[in-house]
Amino acid sequence: MELNILENKKTRMVFELKGEDHTFCNVLKEELLTNKKVEIATYAITHPLIRIPKFIIETTDSETPKKALDKAVISLKKRNDEFLKIVKKV
Repeated sequence: MELNILENKKTRMVFELKGEDHTFCNVLKEELLTNKKVEIATYAITHPLIRIPKFIIETTDSETPKKALDKAVISLKKRNDEFLKIVKKV
């Protein structure tokens, strides 16, 4: 996975996630939207052959998009670790 930031402002961030597809992007988008300070979290894969997702995050003035992204990644990692523990018990 490669993150390429295209725009990084106080309340808006646009970036590409090379090497990812709808599976990861949907999970990340949904996790971002659980944050009440995130107003918009969406992505698009504009060309089916190139398949580079372009993400847009817009937040309120009280939190930067980078901070919201950091929180989402930490939460997803925690959920993934919990799921891994359950799978190992089976």
